[in-house]
Amino acid sequence: MSTSVFEHPILGGLLGDAQIAEWFSTEREIDAMLRFESALAVVQEQAGVLPAGAAACIKEACRQFTPDMEALRAATLRDGVCVPELVRQLRAAVGKPFSSHVHFAATSQDVIDTALVLRLKPVLEDFALRLVALSEQLDAAKGRFGTNRLMGHTRMQQALPIRVADKLDTWRQPLADLLASLGSVKTRVLRLQYGGAVGQLDKLGDNKAEISARLALELGLANQGCWHTSRGPLVECVNWLSQLSGALGKMGQDVALMAQNEVGEIKLSGSGGSSAMPHKQNPVSAEVLVTLARFNSTLLSGMHASLVHENERSGSAWTLEWMLLPQMVMASAAGLRSASLLLGNMNQIGIAEDSNAQ
Repeated sequence: MSTSVFEHPILGGLLGDAQIAEWFSTEREIDAMLRFESALAVVQEQAGVLPAGAAACIKEACRQFTPDMEALRAATLRDGVCVPELVRQLRAAVGKPFSSHVHFAATSQDVIDTALVLRLKPVLEDFALRLVALSEQLDAAKGRFGTNRLMGHTRMQQALPIRVADKLDTWRQPLADLLASLGSVKTRVLRLQYGGAVGQLDKLGDNKAEISARLALELGLANQGCWHTSRGPLVECVNWLSQLSGALGKMGQDVALMAQNEVGEIKLSGSGGSSAMPHKQNPVSAEVLVTLARFNSTLLSGMHASLVHENERSGSAWTLEWMLLPQMVMASAAGLRSASLLLGNMNQIGIAEDSNAQ
């Protein structure tokens, strides 16, 4: 049993996406945290902040490190974050004489935020590829059915005849717009978090700008300054996710309406059945797209609430992000998967011109 529908042993078949869920696994999160700690040691030694040999020792310890998960869980109950205990364990693994140089001039938020961004990077790259694939599926559908006739509807009422191509364009254009805007979202969100205790990196003195730049380069992230309490980039990211879910939800809603028996403007294969009415073919994938759009729209307001980070660091707002952002990513991934399945199951859309002669 799972409290998350995205990882539920049964519902996960409908709403899950194992490929994206992997990036939010505990193993991937800790790997990303260790990547930060390793890179930090490397650039600090390059800048002369750590003694020679420290970086190699810390890097090797990170490579071989196996965390005590029970200790991390217990410490998180006490500290609110796992990083202090993770650093304690990592220092023990490094040993003398370099253990005190682990996590130098960093704070828990630097580790956790950067680890999140490092995992969002491949997720957003994957989403871009899926958007391209969806556009290609829509283009293929347009080639097959584009000249067929449909009845246009405004405010749920029959309006004037249109072509299937017109309908498909209303699904495709928002996806093209989202793909075009993803670059600016990635520029904003894929950035290093490194501010130290209260965002000033005072322990590094005159080396802080150099080390920050080197660390960002080492991790393949942008260097745009500390954003401990400036959570706009993450909210911009989830705004994009909600728009994506909404665009896919519009497609799903249209298909569900078109698939009604009394409308009959689309024929789907692989539709869902009923335990009581075996004659039915339910447009399950289309319905899921509507559900996921509504789900993300409700979580979006929570992410906006998390913008209120008091003073130099917030525990409550930060924790709220951990609860909401992964769910929005998973809903978006499930939407992209369901949309591809739905488009692949479209056997007929609209009425061909030569049907008039029959």
